[in-house]
Amino acid sequence: MHKISFERFHTVVIGGGQAGLAVGYHLAKRSMPFVILDAHARVGDAWRRRWDSLRLFTPARFSSLPGFSFLGNSEFPTKDEVADYLEAYAERFCLPVRTGVRVDRLSKRDEYFIIKAGDRLFSAENVVVAMANYQVPKVPDFARDLDPKIVQIHSHNYRNPSQLRDGGVLVVGVGNSGADIAMEVSDGHPTWLSGKESGAIPYRIDGFVGREIMFRIVRFIGHHVLSMKTSWGRSARPKMLFRAAPVIRVKLKDLTTAGIQRVPRVVGVHKGTPLLADNRTLKVNSVIWCTGFEPGFSWIDLPILGERGIPVHDCGIVTQCPGMYFVGLHYLYAMSSATLVGVGRDAERIVKAIQARSKFEKAG
Repeated sequence: MHKISFERFHTVVIGGGQAGLAVGYHLAKRSMPFVILDAHARVGDAWRRRWDSLRLFTPARFSSLPGFSFLGNSEFPTKDEVADYLEAYAERFCLPVRTGVRVDRLSKRDEYFIIKAGDRLFSAENVVVAMANYQVPKVPDFARDLDPKIVQIHSHNYRNPSQLRDGGVLVVGVGNSGADIAMEVSDGHPTWLSGKESGAIPYRIDGFVGREIMFRIVRFIGHHVLSMKTSWGRSARPKMLFRAAPVIRVKLKDLTTAGIQRVPRVVGVHKGTPLLADNRTLKVNSVIWCTGFEPGFSWIDLPILGERGIPVHDCGIVTQCPGMYFVGLHYLYAMSSATLVGVGRDAERIVKAIQARSKFEKAG
């Protein structure tokens, strides 16, 4: 029988990715005691486990967390360069990250939050859930009816084309992951891309205009205009929470040039093969589901979840549960909130709220 270990902290940060590390930076800067809990074996592993050819859509010089410039030689960093940067960031500021600690439940008892992670319990006056909305891979229910000989893989688990069978590949979902992955697998496989695109930005991000001019404009809009401080940002937020982002790196003509065949959305299965909305079926040997994620916050035993399981908060502050905060969610405060560009600002604002709460409680 395992003995349950118990530790108490002023603040527990759940998640050691870019959001959790940014929160940790600002907590450490104010000499506030805390610990960061992360389920992965190493800081940055959430990035290391993404597909091999993934690169950021933002230039390296604009992709730094507070206090430490991005490392690496790439103009648009690879996913491994991002992972290594995050690991170096935690080491540079001696952030107390405990890796390999997966949180199972979060509840509250009297004035303290109780965080359960296997045979370990943590108690805290404040808890920051520093995680993105995108936690649990989403695949349609009818996927189970596909012929078992067809290789099925979600973009979350896709690494490179070696995971696929020889022959045709159907990529389902025309977002950024779907477009990028379709371009990669089309080099050695007949490829079909299913779904309706949500638009594409009208310029090349890796050209001079894209890097030096358009990115600055888009960053300003996403960071300052489309935020909760403007009427435009407040009215746009409900729509953008559930809307797919436009395709950024791959252009629609690139798909055509690569020989990728565009087909309608997949609506079901017929005799073991994917059934399209126009009643056609496709005989393919592999299917890659680029169909998004569910929020995955069911481990939180507190009445704070709203529509579609998304936390209810005021720019990251959970007013109905004092002492609880979120950082890293899509459009937490602005369109840039879930990115390396914007997460630092949100982290600082949340830490200031924690600090103000602590001073108020001491004064009381």
